[in-house]
Amino acid sequence: MRVVIDTNIVFSAILNTNSLIASIILTPKSRLHFYSTDLLLIEILKHKNKLKQIAGFTDSEIDKTITIITCKIRFIDAYLIPSSLFISTQDLLRDIDPDDTEFVALTSHIHGRLWSGDKVLQNGLQKKDGINLFQQMSFIQ
Repeated sequence: MRVVIDTNIVFSAILNTNSLIASIILTPKSRLHFYSTDLLLIEILKHKNKLKQIAGFTDSEIDKTITIITCKIRFIDAYLIPSSLFISTQDLLRDIDPDDTEFVALTSHIHGRLWSGDKVLQNGLQKKDGINLFQQMSFIQ
């Protein structure tokens, strides 16, 4: 199964590598294949010091943790998403959360499921249909 991971999921995994979220991402030989856009890496770098502070990591610990989590994710350049799909996704998210356009467009592009902890985004997408959401509880059942 193809799963697009957004920023809040990866932040959760970085902050608690013993969590269910981290264990799902780090499961060896999983049937799940994780994807994201470079926007995720940008967000990690932007908030790296805050993540380090919250987790109580040293510089080397935060770098190692970020590497361990992100090496399980295949990063797709957002420019590879067809512009028509990107535009329709912008329209879809206009009243929900335009900041998640890349993640949602990538989900549609690869015919995957979106994994997000953003309840506003989840609820908005469920009301509009069309985007399959990854439910982590269904993975462990």
